[in-house]
Amino acid sequence: MAESQAHRFGQIIGEVLETALIPVFRQFARQHGIYLDMKGQRKCRDGLKCSWKDKYGNYHDLDFVFERGGTARKLGVPIAFIETAWRRYTKHSRNKAQEIQGAILPLADTYRNSAPLVGVVLAGVFTKGALVQLQSVGFKILYFPYDSVIEVFKKHGIAADFDEDTSEKEFQHKIQDYECLTNTQRTKLARELIATHESDVKYFIDALTTAVSRQVKRIIVLPLYGMHHEMKTIPEAIQFVEAYKQTKSLSDYIERYEIYVTFNNGNEVDGRFGDKASAIDFLRSYLPPMNKQRRFKQT
Repeated sequence: MAESQAHRFGQIIGEVLETALIPVFRQFARQHGIYLDMKGQRKCRDGLKCSWKDKYGNYHDLDFVFERGGTARKLGVPIAFIETAWRRYTKHSRNKAQEIQGAILPLADTYRNSAPLVGVVLAGVFTKGALVQLQSVGFKILYFPYDSVIEVFKKHGIAADFDEDTSEKEFQHKIQDYECLTNTQRTKLARELIATHESDVKYFIDALTTAVSRQVKRIIVLPLYGMHHEMKTIPEAIQFVEAYKQTKSLSDYIERYEIYVTFNNGNEVDGRFGDKASAIDFLRSYLPPMNKQRRFKQT
């Protein structure tokens, strides 16, 4: 069955959106010393898709993932999961919002200990209800409204506006107009889309910056039967757990350690562990990369 010209033109707009974001996200990754995963070859995974597995064993294809400690050969710790989407009609916007939630939220739950940012870049027509739905479950949103997208394409000689009465022949002309653009012209079009919404892009990048640069504010370690002990740094918490004296008497038996980590951006994570080794591994995961090589004596 031949591909619909309307569908193909929608894909083109989606591709322009991704092309516009790639240099912005690459620059951000370089500035913060983190890895940007996206569609393409990567030695630590099969195929070209940017696929991540949730705790149930299901794979989810995403557009962008920022990682701490990631390389071309090794998956890192996810800092942010980001999906992009273009929709022309309001009747499709709520379904797309739910689809994005279904792809990203299971991953956010799987990697909850790293409290990753969940983000979405939308273009086209999305109802207020769809946007509020995404915001209500924690998504940061960068939105390029339909009229704005059409105006940018128009400046480059492409009549990108359409509706349900637009014929396949008209779509074919739109596609041909885009395909006649040189690579330089296509790059300029994508850059102008970003420039048109500079303040919105900055807001989204600021949210990413907060996620990347967050700092541990406090750590509470609570042996189940004892008083809680509050520390200011991860090394202090590790040393506390290592030095904590457990006895084998029933009255002193520790059922588990409860650990609560609060960050300066408001994120909170917690863990419950039945032994010291697991508790220390949990705490070590929040050490800066340069300190993770340090060995802590086991007691």
